[in-house]
Amino acid sequence: MNTLKSRILLVEDTPDIALWLGAALRQADMEVVFATDGLQAEQCLQLGHGFDAVLLDLQLPGPDGLSVLQALRARGDAVPVLILTARASVPDRVLGLNLGADDYLPKPFDLSELEARLQVLLRRQGRVKTAALRMGPLEMQPDSGAVLLHGLPLALTQRESSALRVLLASPQRTVSKEQLHAEVFGDEPTALDAVEVLIYRLRKKLESLNAAPAHAEVAITTFRGMGYMLTQAPVRT
Repeated sequence: MNTLKSRILLVEDTPDIALWLGAALRQADMEVVFATDGLQAEQCLQLGHGFDAVLLDLQLPGPDGLSVLQALRARGDAVPVLILTARASVPDRVLGLNLGADDYLPKPFDLSELEARLQVLLRRQGRVKTAALRMGPLEMQPDSGAVLLHGLPLALTQRESSALRVLLASPQRTVSKEQLHAEVFGDEPTALDAVEVLIYRLRKKLESLNAAPAHAEVAITTFRGMGYMLTQAPVRT
């Protein structure tokens, strides 16, 4: 599955460093928003900010980085914060961590280490996002399992949803009956033929929303002796 872009607030008052870091993070497929002083950082971090992590320099005009961090945690905001600073002494690091920083990287640092530490924080907080599974007009949300076809909700049972997820996760590949059985039914004592019944019901539901003219149809195609594949037909006119 593809990853969605993580949204990062970069709080850095040195333009050259900010541009260098911003370019590197965008190259790593992250969305970067800049703040150049403590006041701007506090404004960006108001309730509902939507950032997945904060890279925070300590030496800032206006409120310094530690003040920004302290105010953030006082609001109960648990967004991961990675401190970037030239203050490399142990007391400074301890103070930042005690105020609620999640990690601390002294300058100068290697970009690969920064990216690795940032990814660890994002994974630890469950903030690495997974994209919806899609084929043309068919879309499944990875967490909720909600399914839309042509923008309309498709009501599926849990097993139908599981089967569709397996097919969507294998674009342009056939999925064997045995694999679908293992993914959907697990260790349940269910006959292999149950997969055929499940696919039949799933096909009917897809067809019910494919009926409108000028819609690109998404269907489940059977390849005898091989399995099933999600396919997309051209737009009908």
